Amino acid sequence: MGIQWYPGHMAKARRVVSESAALADVILEVLDARVPYSSRNPDIDVILGQRPRLIVLNKADLADPAETEAWTNHLRELGWPAGPVDATSGRGVQAIVSAARGLMARKWEELEEQARAQGRTVRKRSVKALVVGIPNVGKSSLINRLGGEKHARVGAIPGITTGKQWVRVSKEFALMDVPGILWPKFEDQDVGYKLAMVGAIREEVLDPEPVAGRLLAFLLTHRPSLLAERYQLRRPPADWEAGLHEIARRRGYLLPGARVDSYKAAILILQEFRKGLLGRITLETVAEFGDRFRPRTGDSR
Repeated sequence: MGIQWYPGHMAKARRVVSESAALADVILEVLDARVPYSSRNPDIDVILGQRPRLIVLNKADLADPAETEAWTNHLRELGWPAGPVDATSGRGVQAIVSAARGLMARKWEELEEQARAQGRTVRKRSVKALVVGIPNVGKSSLINRLGGEKHARVGAIPGITTGKQWVRVSKEFALMDVPGILWPKFEDQDVGYKLAMVGAIREEVLDPEPVAGRLLAFLLTHRPSLLAERYQLRRPPADWEAGLHEIARRRGYLLPGARVDSYKAAILILQEFRKGLLGRITLETVAEFGDRFRPRTGDSR
């Protein structure tokens, strides 16, 4: 199965993000800490240009903490200010505010220096930050946490944010929430599958069995004990199909004629992974994917 999902509203969302970026002082680029590479829109640098940008590794509570730390350090080494966040509990969000203010302070220094050279003054104002990312990485949850109350709509359905929303965090800080944007085609189908695993693509356009199968194959290779413990498996399955059938039997998911309901088992596995019930799992490590991030270029770090 090939995964492609680019509904008509995505093209409009891209335009909204591009237009909104012109109004922002700072960009908060939100990634999913479980899939930092796959959850980053490859077109994002073209869309946003060289504006000061902070990378937020959200859903860190669901990811392997050691890998999240490794990703944070790696991104910083490449010149990308970065930090882990759990927008649900609020862990790490104040550090994001401080980092964004730091980025803007450096920007104001540049503007003031340019103004002095031209014989004029620059009046400081509140920092305007644009929050961007693909669907369902937790942008609205982050804004709600920073804003102190539910200003932005939140939902588990990818693409729920449909227009521009400004949220005042303080006198000095304001955020804009814009729709999540995917890109027209997944050149690497592995990226599409990973986005499906973490819930960034609407489930109704997917067959959950091969998606859950890819997840099971990863876990059988890297974390087999998690599967055995969660689903009380006597021994590691030979492959993902055998694992899907065994989990269905263990949970009593049976169809007429004692046939296993692998579809229902696939839905269960994906839901439990997304909720963190299988453990804290990172699907992309720095060792394997770190070199796919380009170093930050330009002066607006």
